Amino acid sequence: MGNFSFYNFTFYEKTGCSGNAKQKELLKSHNISFSVKSLLDTSWTKETLSEFFKGLEVIDMFNPFAPQIRDKEININSLSKDEAINLMIKNPILIKRPLLDINGVKICGFDIEKINELLNTNIDTNKKLNTCSSSDSCTNV
Repeated sequence: MGNFSFYNFTFYEKTGCSGNAKQKELLKSHNISFSVKSLLDTSWTKETLSEFFKGLEVIDMFNPFAPQIRDKEININSLSKDEAINLMIKNPILIKRPLLDINGVKICGFDIEKINELLNTNIDTNKKLNTCSSSDSCTNV
């Protein structure tokens, strides 16, 4: 493992999310340091949030386990990217987690291949840590 003291890594999580906890443990087990911020408590703007969604389809921006998505209260297939981002600014539980900022490169979701590429590390890409592992998904907002 190389010396990673030269990078700036921010992990935006939902505090208490068991999936985010497992993702952070995996990073720590590879001696990757990062700062943690609450995705729900961050004051998002269209500009700051849209950076994480470049190249993604609207459906890939949403947390499928958020109650409004799971219960089909929001039809994400009918939303434009701008409409989706505006909804997420008002209700950040809708955002797919985690959001990662690694040296200014913004990532939506726990993309191990991208993390490996950006940090020149070798985390096992067979780990399935980009899905919710909780039976009571996103109920404690």
